[in-house]
Amino acid sequence: MPPNAPGGDVPRHVAIIMDGNNRWARARGLSGVRGHRAGVEAVRAVIRRAAERGVETLTLFAFSSENWRRPEAEVRALMELFLIALKREVKKLHANGIRLSVIGDRSAFSSSIQKYIVRAEEMTRDNRRMHLVVAANYGGHWDITRAARRLAERAAMGELDPAAITEKSVQDELCLAQEAPVDLCIRTSGEQRISNFLLWQMAYAELYFTPLLWPDFDGAALDLAIDDFRRRQRRFGMTDEQIEAQGA
Repeated sequence: MPPNAPGGDVPRHVAIIMDGNNRWARARGLSGVRGHRAGVEAVRAVIRRAAERGVETLTLFAFSSENWRRPEAEVRALMELFLIALKREVKKLHANGIRLSVIGDRSAFSSSIQKYIVRAEEMTRDNRRMHLVVAANYGGHWDITRAARRLAERAAMGELDPAAITEKSVQDELCLAQEAPVDLCIRTSGEQRISNFLLWQMAYAELYFTPLLWPDFDGAALDLAIDDFRRRQRRFGMTDEQIEAQGA
């Protein structure tokens, strides 16, 4: 059976847009901060189930480059939760063989957050069970622009012939250059857009939208998304007949 055919393999790379914390909290008469705290519990459950299912890379969209526009108090609370998670959760990840990486523009974060990101990445860098990627102050436009700038700098220094730039050249300068492309992108809360997330890396991703708000998304919900993915036929530009011939 070819990889990722109907009933085939679990997706190697799953990306999740975690949406709905505020709506979850409002529906319960709680503060937005309580919603984000509940969202952290969902993160724990999903990481655990993804590792159990054999997902190789799990990328979570934690904070976009556009999220700085949110109310100041909410942004401050999110940064506090991020720092607390870096302090408390990393040892658990390490104990379970999970490698942690953070992608995005770190320069806007406090020195404490930046320090703990480096510590977390160094502690877990040799782990191989699963690669957990947290996208924080990340945007797909930023990622591609940064890659273009790096290529332009190399060309200006005479290290690279502009005519020799290929898709692989661009990809090699992007975040997650060494990871498999995203196979499955999940978005919670009923919204149906990708919101500037991993634009290059999700070129052929299967999209899965669920009405569940993020704090209600758990291991069972991830199972449903993965099982839906396994029933799909991924063509990559080929015809049904070609796909069927590969499986013959």
